[in-house]
Amino acid sequence: MHQADAHTDAAAGAEPADGPGAEDTLELRLTEELLAVLGDEPQQAGTRRDASDLVGDPASWRPAATPAGEFRLVPVELSRDLGVLTRWMNDPAVAAFWELAGPESTTADHLRRQLDGDGRSVPCLGVLDGRPMSYWEIYRADLDPLARHYPARPHDIGLHLLVGGVTNRGRGIGTLLLKAVADLVLDNHPRCARVVAEPDLRNTPSVAAFLGAGFRFSAEVELPDKRAALMIRERAHRAQL
Repeated sequence: MHQADAHTDAAAGAEPADGPGAEDTLELRLTEELLAVLGDEPQQAGTRRDASDLVGDPASWRPAATPAGEFRLVPVELSRDLGVLTRWMNDPAVAAFWELAGPESTTADHLRRQLDGDGRSVPCLGVLDGRPMSYWEIYRADLDPLARHYPARPHDIGLHLLVGGVTNRGRGIGTLLLKAVADLVLDNHPRCARVVAEPDLRNTPSVAAFLGAGFRFSAEVELPDKRAALMIRERAHRAQL
């Protein structure tokens, strides 16, 4: 699956380790030595790291006020959200980049790899004025396979996004939400100095949405399944946005 933004206002899914729908975000193993270098405490043997240890807890983040309405991130619950996420993944504009079209089991497998993983990727619904309308993955980019392809820094946080529903696309909503979520990450993850993304270079509307949200184009990055635009939004420049 391409790590690329879906349609005008959508962003990357994680690339597969061994075929369509597989989740490469969780491929790397966290070692105690690596976590010590990155400033994270090693987990106890036999326990699963809580997501809040690595990326924060989006469920506890305050809603963001945007020109389009009040926006909040709600961590995915498989039993509640699988239907709507499967429908979005089967939208041709989304499927072209996420490559998760198919039955509910395809989407469920993708989500379970994060929900049952080590906590460094948190799948969320984006809820605008009480209505689910987007899907997000908030992940530790410095602990992701992406870190092999760019000069990662400790606590870099990555964003993947898709906007569900044709009526939500092409109206600048993606730009508004990218800015809001980047701000939420920086507000709630004090050790994060940079928010990063890697949309497919072919998806020029999506790249434009990141630019409009205060990300800068850093480099072209050759990933295993695509050529990507490395987009970075830095905490140090936030006051100028």
